[in-house]
Amino acid sequence: MDINNITAVYFVGAGGIGMSALIRYFLSKGKKVGGYDKTPSGLTEQLNYEGAAIHYEDNVDLIPDDFTDPVKTLVVYTPAVPEDHSELCYFRGNGFEVMKRARVLGEITGCNRGLCVAGTHGKTTTSSMVAHLLKQSHVDCNAFLGGILKNYDSNLMLSDKSDLTVIEADEFDRSFHWLKPYMAVITAADPDHLDIYGTPEAYRESFEHFTSLIRQDGCLLMKQGINVTPRLQEGVKFYTYTGALDAKELSTFNSQLSTGSPDFYAENVRIGGGEIFFDFVGPDVRIPDIQLGVPVKVNIENGVAAIALAWLNGVTPEEIKHGMATFAGPRRRFDFHLKKENIVLIDDYAHHPAELKASILSVKELYAGRKVTGIFQPHLYTRTRDFYQDFADSLSLLDEVILTDIYPARETPIPGVTSKLIYDNLRPGIEKSMCKKEEILNILKDKNIEVLITLGAGDIDNYVPEIKKELEKMKNDE
Repeated sequence: MDINNITAVYFVGAGGIGMSALIRYFLSKGKKVGGYDKTPSGLTEQLNYEGAAIHYEDNVDLIPDDFTDPVKTLVVYTPAVPEDHSELCYFRGNGFEVMKRARVLGEITGCNRGLCVAGTHGKTTTSSMVAHLLKQSHVDCNAFLGGILKNYDSNLMLSDKSDLTVIEADEFDRSFHWLKPYMAVITAADPDHLDIYGTPEAYRESFEHFTSLIRQDGCLLMKQGINVTPRLQEGVKFYTYTGALDAKELSTFNSQLSTGSPDFYAENVRIGGGEIFFDFVGPDVRIPDIQLGVPVKVNIENGVAAIALAWLNGVTPEEIKHGMATFAGPRRRFDFHLKKENIVLIDDYAHHPAELKASILSVKELYAGRKVTGIFQPHLYTRTRDFYQDFADSLSLLDEVILTDIYPARETPIPGVTSKLIYDNLRPGIEKSMCKKEEILNILKDKNIEVLITLGAGDIDNYVPEIKKELEKMKNDE
């Protein structure tokens, strides 16, 4: 099927952030768009408003007539949907072209110059930074992002003058193997999704295969020290990057690593007054006094990768400085909801031990000397089973931990796997409690909250508005 010749596209699992970008793309092309998702959300309601016809019951009879012709209809599904889903079975059994989301994305972007950002963590923020840097410059771009970028209130960007396409390259279910990158970034390769990959070695090999897909006229930009051995085609350039380095750290890199110092890095970092500035350094380029629009330390590293990719594609130093200063970030990535003298509330999507560690350390540095409390909703039974000790180690960096029940997403419960596995392995003496997510507000009423961060990839963010109200009330009553 030539996806350019279809008239209708039906999405099974329409509410996912990656699926929503494709829905918006096909709506922009004038196609009829419909689909199913398990539960309504703010995102699905917005998609309905934009023209998609999404329903919330797995029922073949609810499929509109516009999507019943297999010659004219493409069906897109996410691997999170179970194989026995009745609507998916109907389409498969009646001659429809049924494609995974990742394959469709690969088909759409295959003829463009794809700037693909992959990694266990950091890829949403980094790809969003790249997209913003390009979009606000003379270069321009298209983009399919894994988060709603606040600057544009969307996860889709389209251009009528640029063939550069920024893509968040998802490693789940080896989805990023459908892509054909012009340039690629790997931000991290800490083991994850072991329910899919089985072993850390298989997970790492998946990233190594991803590097083999880069076009011969392109390049790979990889964080220094990642345990991935690139398999690059002849002609592909290879660069490394890292976050902030001072002279001593550069000397350590040069003495300990056979690869030498990274090609791109930050130095002269200044943190204070709620702001972060640094100098960007790369081969034949130095851009001083870059201001982070989202001033948390982890974004120095993300920013170096994004700036390097933008610079390699012709964005000028002046455009880079303006773009970084005006970058508002994607929703749910270190998202400030309260930022007052006596109370701070941050929501973050972190759901892997390494992400949690980076997030928590960033908060602790930004608010040194203040008590930092974290509410963590574990995501997936398998991830909790595989990494509960690592989760406990990361969360133990907090002053106080509140754990909720595991968000199951696509999984069924695993006997013996609960949040208590993490709870029991937190450092001795830490303030800690467990509750159902519906009990969060009651738990908070008895707490002394100075800085609060909600963490997780489930539905914990649904409670943030009520948490904000409760915290404001508590501080007003003091």
